[in-house]
Amino acid sequence: MPLLTKVADGGIRQRRKQARPQELLDAALAVFVAKGFAATRTEEVAQRAGVSKGTLYLYYPSKEELFKAVVRQNLSTLIAEGQELVNCHRGSAASLIEELLRVWWERFGSTPAAGIHKIVLAEVRNFPELAQFYSDEVIIPADRLFCSAVQRGIDSGEFRPLPLHDVAHALIAPLIFTAIECHSFGACPIQGMEPVDPRQRLQVHLDLLLRGLVTRDAGSSS
Repeated sequence: MPLLTKVADGGIRQRRKQARPQELLDAALAVFVAKGFAATRTEEVAQRAGVSKGTLYLYYPSKEELFKAVVRQNLSTLIAEGQELVNCHRGSAASLIEELLRVWWERFGSTPAAGIHKIVLAEVRNFPELAQFYSDEVIIPADRLFCSAVQRGIDSGEFRPLPLHDVAHALIAPLIFTAIECHSFGACPIQGMEPVDPRQRLQVHLDLLLRGLVTRDAGSSS
């Protein structure tokens, strides 16, 4: 029996060790969103995750590396999945863009991770290394993703020829603004301000933008 107990305990410890990086990233996300990057201390992250600071550094040797890991988990992976969606999509370019934006909102914009946007916009100017990292890891790949979706519509004649990067920015910017709003004014409701309905806003955004993108013939035939 003692041997079985020892084996069982070892299995629990092994599973705990495998789960620890995720627990650390969850704790880091919560603290970063609540306090911002500059004000976050690694001791707070470790305490929230229930580990020592030394254990945290075994996985993430600095606060910068910890933040990068949070961004990669919540944004880089999602962008890569979006590119797979573009590659596999067989419908119209409009339906592809609609799916990309809805997935983005459901998987990121409507979650606590959307607070990353507020952190980046507010603080990245003071951290040039993180600015370059975020550009390489998020901004450029996301721009490439949406440009490829728009280009598909232009190539098929579904969309009017327009500057790709400007269209990509117009597609994603309102969602980023909504996410920031939810993590700023939405976190402290102000008298007289209507509460944000993100799903309704997304639908209006899609309706306005996609109708503006389609060619005159496509618009008249729909």
